[in-house]
Amino acid sequence: MDLSSEKIHRTLSKYKFHDVAVEELQKIHRIYPGMKPSTGTYTFSDSTQKDLIKLIGNIPVQYEGRSYNFPVLLWLLDSFPFTPPICLLRPTANMVIREGKHVNAQGRIYLPGLHNWDHPKSSVVGLLNEMTAKFAEDPPLSTKSTGEDKDPQDLLAFVSNLQINDGGSRSHHQLNNKVSVVGGGDLGMATVMSILSKCKVDKLVFIDVAESSTKGGSTDLEIFSLPKVEVSRDFSASAGSRVVVVTANAWSSEQSYVSVVQTNVDLYRGFIPNLARLSPNAVMIIASQPVDLMSQVAWRQSGLPPTHVIGAGCNLDSERLSHVLDINLNTHRPAWVIGELSDDKVPVMSNTQLSSSVQPEIATGSASTKPLLDRAFEMIKSRGQRSWSVGLSIADITNSVLLDKKKTHSVSTLAQGWCGIGSEVFLSLPCIMGAKGSTRLAGVFLGPEEDAKLRDSVSSLSNLMSQLRI
Repeated sequence: MDLSSEKIHRTLSKYKFHDVAVEELQKIHRIYPGMKPSTGTYTFSDSTQKDLIKLIGNIPVQYEGRSYNFPVLLWLLDSFPFTPPICLLRPTANMVIREGKHVNAQGRIYLPGLHNWDHPKSSVVGLLNEMTAKFAEDPPLSTKSTGEDKDPQDLLAFVSNLQINDGGSRSHHQLNNKVSVVGGGDLGMATVMSILSKCKVDKLVFIDVAESSTKGGSTDLEIFSLPKVEVSRDFSASAGSRVVVVTANAWSSEQSYVSVVQTNVDLYRGFIPNLARLSPNAVMIIASQPVDLMSQVAWRQSGLPPTHVIGAGCNLDSERLSHVLDINLNTHRPAWVIGELSDDKVPVMSNTQLSSSVQPEIATGSASTKPLLDRAFEMIKSRGQRSWSVGLSIADITNSVLLDKKKTHSVSTLAQGWCGIGSEVFLSLPCIMGAKGSTRLAGVFLGPEEDAKLRDSVSSLSNLMSQLRI
């Protein structure tokens, strides 16, 4: 394998484990000489780019007595071989991707070997061998039919396979309102019970994460066999969900806050990508702590658009604030708590009435409304957040998605670009929630005090995120 070209040499020199990566590439060449290395720029889901080594070639697949060459592309991250490659099918113009258990519609390859990657036990050679075996069972590519030059027997076999696979796929999607809750403990149970009470669901899957420090509770659900509820420890049970709620936490005994948060990040890495692959059109609601950071982590790890990954954030505080303003202070205007779920969160108010059909707009705190807003905010500060109250808040967001209600919730979302925020951070902002996820309301000019709190949150969240291994 020629690794001496200037571009490859320059790119490889930036790899964290250069010598080990070179050894691994040489091993690949000995067993799969057709996999050729080159350089390229990979764009990640958060739009960042990096120059990486990529391997391009064909893998031989035997199917029904015939041999086929399936073109694949492997991007080797700069921490290779201690992190798995990003694997993609590279269909030619006359090929069509068949979405299935191991490949999504965009050609991204998912295999147990990638999910359980552990160098030096794991290697690209082993991964290519696994692809060969899995693709022989369920070929992810087929020749496009022209209607004339297609071999009738091949076409018939392909259609037959499509009918079988489509039937299996439809079994996941025929339930219009399927919701999955991933986690355990009091918050997981409270979320399940709240969604069952608030929402019209066809099926609710509760997945108890074994590694979560808040595990438990699922046994009782199994014992009492609630209608429409399936308890599972297999993430594949969540396939085809319209909403996926994540309540899992895995707090460790580490003293450093960064280390404590890192345990949750590590936990997420084990299942968030899989959840997104199984339900690519779902809205993912994050309730793990710290919610703003974990929402950003889930977004990065899932590859879903930012409109489809939100955190429960300040929704509970916002509902309480609107209630106090309406009932106690007789304002009849919706209000929200925005910013980081911390002492730096701030209240804002709409300039439209609760009953108005006009899309709400955030009003600046005028001389007449700011005292009322501050008073209402003080009234809700003494109210803690119990598991059942957070569960009810999550159920309300879930209901807005399932029924496409277009209700405005204050949820943790990508705040970049809102009110001049330049950093990639997640903060609670008023968002219209519906079947297609979240749509942020327009930003407004905030007062100096409120603006300073948001800027402090942006700075602290950005700093902490930079210390995490996502």
